[in-house]
Amino acid sequence: MTREDAVALVHHLLDAASRRDLDQVMACYADGAIAVSPVFGIVRGRAGIRATWNTLFTTFADLTVAVSDILVDANRVAVLSTITTTDRVGWFGLPATGGPIGYRLVLLLTTEDGAIVRDERIYDSTGVLERLEKARLDKELRTAADVQRALLPHTAHVSSFCESAGDSVPCRAIGGDFFEFIELPTGNVGIAMGDVAGKGPAAALLAAMLQGMIVADAPAGDAPAAVLTRLNRRLATRGWASRFATLVYGVLSPDGRFVYSSAGHNPPALLTRAGICSLNAGGPILGAFEAAEFEQGAVHLQDGDTVVMYTDGVTEARNPGGEEFGDDRLLACLHAEAASPPDTLLRHVFTAVTAFCEHADQGDDITVMVTRFGR
Repeated sequence: MTREDAVALVHHLLDAASRRDLDQVMACYADGAIAVSPVFGIVRGRAGIRATWNTLFTTFADLTVAVSDILVDANRVAVLSTITTTDRVGWFGLPATGGPIGYRLVLLLTTEDGAIVRDERIYDSTGVLERLEKARLDKELRTAADVQRALLPHTAHVSSFCESAGDSVPCRAIGGDFFEFIELPTGNVGIAMGDVAGKGPAAALLAAMLQGMIVADAPAGDAPAAVLTRLNRRLATRGWASRFATLVYGVLSPDGRFVYSSAGHNPPALLTRAGICSLNAGGPILGAFEAAEFEQGAVHLQDGDTVVMYTDGVTEARNPGGEEFGDDRLLACLHAEAASPPDTLLRHVFTAVTAFCEHADQGDDITVMVTRFGR
């Protein structure tokens, strides 16, 4: 068989396969042909080979084969190709991902009198498994991200004396930042923001746990410093190798009194008519020292005063040149839009950070929460 004949035979086979034409596919095989593959094992005879092709067609309705090269050596033909399909049934014992999957396939064909007498299919098994595992993990991460977004407040919260808006952009599918707005039984409002050390699923799980803890503890009415002390003790005694987090928690009363405490978190910015100042009272990060103590601060807000909480992903966001966004740029953003509604001020900060970063990949989550006092 000439090279031209071998190439024509391959194209006939793959063209018939793309049209799901079993009769034309089988016209390429000799009566006593043998097919070998890791999926079907050793199959002898046209009837058995036809059954393998039929299984492929019915199982993978959108299967396509893209040929990158055809190598011919006498009656031996090697077809280098890539298969793409949708993983609806699962491969190699793994559950189906429901997403697209692609992998390399080498067809080693032996021909005789213009027909295939041996068809050996060599799959990139390692690559298939890696891609399937990645697809499965990506799907799980998307689900986890959906759950995490559901845990965060998404709309502006409005009470009789304040309004709050927040947002978080993880640097990966899921992040370790969280924020919370809590209406307390006393009529006060609690606002919190946390940032767990690390990235990915482990950080997200700890963030969800801390968020749940503070939502459960806050209604008891304890002072913010007492809440942080309790959370710190719980976290420090769990014995996790990576269990550290920063957290700031404050309670705002209808008369404008704002009591707060921070566990190693970026100091919230207080925007008033007189200017911007930082709220610095607090203590060390959560989880580092079981016996840690936390100072508590208190300020009296006037109508229109605003508390802005943020994580270090804001000030440490970098542009392509490696320069950080920094505190000065953040303060300039806050000053420029200090009189704007909370959601407008929030969007202004995110817009400024995005423009500064010029779409450079970030190494940390970016989270901001804006709370405006006004009776």
